[in-house]
Amino acid sequence: MDRQRHHNRSLLALLAVLLLAGVLLSLSLGRYAIPVGDVAHILAGKIISVEKTWQALAENIVWQLRLPRILAALLVGAALSVSGAAYQSAFHNPMAAPDLLGASTGAGFGAALAILLGMNSLAVTACAFLGGLACVCLALLAARFSRGDPVLSLILAGMLAGSLFQAGTSYLKLIADPRNTLPEITYWLMGSLSGVKWEELRGLALPLLLGFVPIFLLRWRMNLLSLSDIEGRSLGVSTARLRLALIVCATLLTAASVALCGIVGWVGLTVPHLARRLVGSDGRVLMPASFLLGGLFLLLVDDLARCLYTAELPLGILTAVIGAPFFLLLLSQRRERE
Repeated sequence: MDRQRHHNRSLLALLAVLLLAGVLLSLSLGRYAIPVGDVAHILAGKIISVEKTWQALAENIVWQLRLPRILAALLVGAALSVSGAAYQSAFHNPMAAPDLLGASTGAGFGAALAILLGMNSLAVTACAFLGGLACVCLALLAARFSRGDPVLSLILAGMLAGSLFQAGTSYLKLIADPRNTLPEITYWLMGSLSGVKWEELRGLALPLLLGFVPIFLLRWRMNLLSLSDIEGRSLGVSTARLRLALIVCATLLTAASVALCGIVGWVGLTVPHLARRLVGSDGRVLMPASFLLGGLFLLLVDDLARCLYTAELPLGILTAVIGAPFFLLLLSQRRERE
């Protein structure tokens, strides 16, 4: 037990160091290359007094353009990964993803409606966040009127709500201007971090905080979700309330992530499986590992999106191209072990 605990702590520390190194490397990459040393000095100059040896243009690029985008990639990747791990624990299903209850679909509808109405970027982000919450609330409301297994009823209600909002998005795309509005909606739905600004990060800081903090506080009890409701009550824990709390927090994380960068698939499905492979299924270690791995994964994917070609690639395309084969590899290795 002590050896496993030491291994997990060492692995989490290594992932934290890799994430910090990835942030510094990402800040230096781009069409305007900036040495890593200058990046470190620019960041340190915001905290302590450092002799200025860099150009003002480099400071503006790092602080105004790249840093908010990189922080957004880190937070979105971590949020999607943590919410995926929470959904998988709540529903006892390793195939559960953050969009299981339609949060991403609802956010896509909200953003498409805002773009169709000609709103600015902050309004689009707000409408996407509210759309994601509305879809999940509809799923929870529909599940209350269903009989039978509550977990299965909630999954079916999520499919129903997601289908309705997906139909709404299709209708909005049908009536949108094919020369201007439709391409903008389509590009947003494919996911991108190119337009992220400090204002949008500050606007979604509270939902992300409300999602992350309870999940990390409850991760000590997540292992109890494998028990039945009767067994949980015998231990003094309401598994139904714990499941609902995880679903609400994961929904906040998913809606905020999609509102910030559009629909990005496979992160919440693939990364928790990799985290489980590295540290096991104990929620106390699984959540921090999912946080670090998710942030690192999407950070590297975003670097490829903005540096691979002259034209920036949508994140949704790259995460599918990278995540799907990697997920199949994880499943094949798991089958061999079994």
